[in-house]
Amino acid sequence: MSKISYIIVNIDQQRLYCIDHSEKKVYAYPVSTSNFGTGNLNGSFKTPLGRHSIAQKIGGGCAINEVFVGRKPIGVLEDLLAADEKLPDDIITSRILWLRGQEQGLNKGENNRGEVIDSYQRYIYIHGTSEEGKIGQPASHGCVRMYNKDVVELFDLVNEGCPVLIQEKEE
Repeated sequence: MSKISYIIVNIDQQRLYCIDHSEKKVYAYPVSTSNFGTGNLNGSFKTPLGRHSIAQKIGGGCAINEVFVGRKPIGVLEDLLAADEKLPDDIITSRILWLRGQEQGLNKGENNRGEVIDSYQRYIYIHGTSEEGKIGQPASHGCVRMYNKDVVELFDLVNEGCPVLIQEKEE
């Protein structure tokens, strides 16, 4: 059993907090959420708010700075750059915690206009990044980016199913 009860991502503070079973913040990490603000609409590149859970953990045992394309490891960032490999604009590295929305009509399924707002279908992750210099400020394309060493540590602290609350400000 994980010692982490749940995770809070605070957009205003650009921080991720791990909360234990006694409701204490036991870990705090700087993050980078969307450069486009918050929102749930597919294609908006915004970070979705509300209650989520970790649906899948991807990358256990991979090297730090392993690059993922389509959730598949393709090599270590430094090696790929040295080989002049074509990489996506938003490079996902080290580990992926794939989020599933828990609130129908907010971050799960479709909204009342039939538009996709589902965090899982939008491929919203907590993940490492090749742009560590932007951690602490909004810069992502919707996901929650972390320093690579931090996301590796977080990956080992949590289980699939761990609740994740993404909120604008601390409540």
